[in-house]
Amino acid sequence: EVQLVESGGGLVQAGGSLRLSCAASGFSLDDYSIGWFREAPGKQREWVSCISMGDSSTYYADSVKGRFTPSTDNAKNTVYLQMNSLNPEESAVYYCAASDYGKECRVLSSHNYDYWGQGTQVSVSS
Repeated sequence: EVQLVESGGGLVQAGGSLRLSCAASGFSLDDYSIGWFREAPGKQREWVSCISMGDSSTYYADSVKGRFTPSTDNAKNTVYLQMNSLNPEESAVYYCAASDYGKECRVLSSHNYDYWGQGTQVSVSS
């Protein structure tokens, strides 16, 4: 079965760091663009970052640029999101997703992603 399994969420103090993991099974992430999203209660799902299929270019939302870094480990078929200097306002459920659309990932919308992780809760305390 095609799956994305997320881990690494938890509780962290403001200013702290977390690294989220997203492990793929049933398909190779080499053939997909990978997006990271977050969703806080009552709010729209927000795009955070992505890695484009093919050229592996990375893109970031302005709000996280310089603090969040996506990366890949092809041998483990896993992608990561390193999150530094976290703010309480960034508490949310974080999702990874995979898309085979073949477009530069920064132009994709949520509905263009075929597979989604189960989400992992990130709670940032003050």
